[in-house]
Amino acid sequence: MTVPGPGSRALEALLRRDRAVVLVGLGVLLAGAWAYTIHLAAAMPGMGQVAMPGMDDMPGMILPMAQAWGGAEYGWLVGMWAVMMVAMMLPAAGPVILLYATLVRQRRANASPAPSVALFGLGYFVVWSGFSVAAALAQWFLHRAALLTPLGATTSAMLGGVLLVAAGIYQWSPVKAACLQGCQSPLGFLTTQWREGAAGAVVMGLRHGVICVACCWLLMLLLFVLGVMNLLWVAALAMAALLERVGPLARWTSRGIGVVAVAAGVWMIVR
Repeated sequence: MTVPGPGSRALEALLRRDRAVVLVGLGVLLAGAWAYTIHLAAAMPGMGQVAMPGMDDMPGMILPMAQAWGGAEYGWLVGMWAVMMVAMMLPAAGPVILLYATLVRQRRANASPAPSVALFGLGYFVVWSGFSVAAALAQWFLHRAALLTPLGATTSAMLGGVLLVAAGIYQWSPVKAACLQGCQSPLGFLTTQWREGAAGAVVMGLRHGVICVACCWLLMLLLFVLGVMNLLWVAALAMAALLERVGPLARWTSRGIGVVAVAAGVWMIVR
């Protein structure tokens, strides 16, 4: 039997400390994102307009639902989506971020992994910010077509049903399976995509973000079905994204979500 030496015990202590620091950092970021998302939902008035939280005393920062939006409103909308993506996707990204911190420490025992972890996370959420730009643009067009309620839910059963059916079918597609495999196997992704240095951390975060967006973009667009600001719906989709990545039945969970989505979409169209 091999007895761990002092160096091994010191490394294990560092790994435990790193894990605790990363978990606390992720927890604070997640709590902040959810707190702001809840604040946004609570600040949304129910009758015909959307008030911009924190800007109640500023003229021109009320978002009329029957008028065109300007650049400021669109910029606020992009920010809203970006914060919401942090709230929804950070739990799903947690395993790969924690494993990345461990591997960085093992490769550079005397250097803190915190800067590399921050850069990895930055790259990951830059990609989701790009998705937020596209999602906000979609919401803008749907708003102009009078297809959304003040809380961001579609007023068209046909549109909602088509989104559900499309998302359900995508859950069974080869593209989804390939992307999901990268999300379900953090070690496989990191060992095949490893890059050293600060630039390498950003590149790896960007690549994992691309895989994750390709995996979940249609699931995230389902926010338009029951409401972008429907907190229960936001939480349900975040949980779906997490459950299809972790656990022994993750693959079948993903396909089960697809079956439920198709059934709900068909019901919505024909009811």
